Amino acid sequence: MTINDSFEEIMQYAHFWNWVPDWQVVKEIYNAHPESYSVFTPFAYSYLEELIRSMTSEYGVEILDKDGLPSVRKVGTRLINLAIEENKNKSTELIALLEELKVYFSTSKRTNFGDNRNSVAHGYMHPRFWSKDSFEKLILDIARLSKFSGF
Repeated sequence: MTINDSFEEIMQYAHFWNWVPDWQVVKEIYNAHPESYSVFTPFAYSYLEELIRSMTSEYGVEILDKDGLPSVRKVGTRLINLAIEENKNKSTELIALLEELKVYFSTSKRTNFGDNRNSVAHGYMHPRFWSKDSFEKLILDIARLSKFSGF
């Protein structure tokens, strides 16, 4: 799958109002300026997490604690584990893909090279150390997961 095919696959399944316009801009700018991957990497990781959340009971609802107060949503590996647990009887392909994508949510160390969500979101690695190849792999993985979206 080419990078443009991946963008199209993502947009086919993305929430039309919330995400498709942004993905269209990403596609257009990335095609015109391939070096812009460092600007789009944090966006792609945010979308990946929202895409996974859309497959869980946490999507589109307010999470409350036992006292009825707003609670923190699951993120990272806890979110991906929730998606696996809640979808284990639906699709072996989805579960295998979620297991494979856990690598993006591994705990970061200061020596990481920016190939996972935590290094990007927590600033462990300066964007100049992120690579075009890792960005395009992330986009391909998001495209592979897109058909399972719950948007």
